[in-house]
Amino acid sequence: MNSNNFDVIVVGAGPAGITAALLLARKGLKVTLLERGEFPGSKNMFGGAVFGRVLHDIIPEYWTKAPFERFISRKMITMLAEDSAVSLDFHSAAFKKPPYNGFVVQRTSFDRWYAQEAVKAGAVLLTQTVADDIIREGSQVVGVMARRPQGELRAKVVIAADGAVSLLAKKAGLRREFTPNQFSLGVKEVVQLPAGALEERLGLTGDEGMSNEFLGRMGGGLHGGAFIYTNRDCLSLGVVAQAHSLKARKATIYDALDQFKRHPAVAPLLEGGRFLEYSAHLIPEAGINMVPQLFTGGMMVAGDAAGLVLAGGVFLEGVNFAIAAGKAAAETAIQAFEKGSFDQAAMAEYEVRLKESFVLQDIDRFKTAIPMLLNERLYEVYPSFVCRTLENWFMVDGTGHPKLAGMVKRLLGEDMGLWQMTKDGYQFGRAMLW
Repeated sequence: MNSNNFDVIVVGAGPAGITAALLLARKGLKVTLLERGEFPGSKNMFGGAVFGRVLHDIIPEYWTKAPFERFISRKMITMLAEDSAVSLDFHSAAFKKPPYNGFVVQRTSFDRWYAQEAVKAGAVLLTQTVADDIIREGSQVVGVMARRPQGELRAKVVIAADGAVSLLAKKAGLRREFTPNQFSLGVKEVVQLPAGALEERLGLTGDEGMSNEFLGRMGGGLHGGAFIYTNRDCLSLGVVAQAHSLKARKATIYDALDQFKRHPAVAPLLEGGRFLEYSAHLIPEAGINMVPQLFTGGMMVAGDAAGLVLAGGVFLEGVNFAIAAGKAAAETAIQAFEKGSFDQAAMAEYEVRLKESFVLQDIDRFKTAIPMLLNERLYEVYPSFVCRTLENWFMVDGTGHPKLAGMVKRLLGEDMGLWQMTKDGYQFGRAMLW
């Protein structure tokens, strides 16, 4: 076989691409995994949480092998007003036991480790390699044009896992043009803390970790949220803003991050910290309406390239969806090789598998969360309203405590009517509760 000919070409060494390459290599297929960065993970950024039940099926007891920071035993959701905060703080003993619910990871180490598992299984990893185009024969995709000497790489199957603005999916005619309201922009800092500070400030012991998602108006009136994840001895923190909000407000996400770091609920956690690194990432958040056609003859699309992200406000998941999609793509390719058919009908099995899995089921189940997340009052009114309500109710100033219902009615009158709140509550219920 020509050195530029493979059974399968996987473009993108993120969780989706690596999973596909690993499972295909285990079956003895000749697989190459293309990565544009210097190493897998060097170009990848996310908040920090991996929910690994799917990974456990691929690498049993992965938590004993993978380079994790901490397991997540505590999950917080916090609403921010200008100078106050209200948090739902959930602790679970079940999350402290194998197979664990989730881990905090650094992509530079996790993706690198995971890719080496694929290499050990027999996959060929080509780093610093960009795939600029697909190669077609008639209606069939038969390879990619890579930005390297003798860059024509051919295969029976191509799996495009090349990120949120997938060039290959566009070249194959599988996705439409994007609009700003389909994306959010995330920026992240990693801050080194003094020894023992994490345990002392957050009440953590051993390998316990915490994830905290924040909701409220960010700097410059941007609509979005923020996050904090606990690493071994540092914090990953960042801000996510809707792209259309950035455009409309003519604000910068860097100012929003700076304001978030100065908030009274956040600043004490960072005291004495030292900046380590900064990164940014475009996040596909339009749900089922952003999922492209997932296959064509000889090609499948997975991970962020397929818009497979669950952004429902309470649920923020991407890596586990990517791993599941990579697994489905690999299983489809393996079946195609067994039957000797790689046309569009053979690749259609990939979508069937995703529809039978939690991936497309969850994305469809929470599709009404997307309009909810575009509701300006979710960021500009409700976090402040909840904080001010509790601040007034808990205040001890010698004038007595008001009844909660009357105070809520008074504060609502300053911002909006009870009818509007009822309609928004119904929208939230449709999105998250029923």
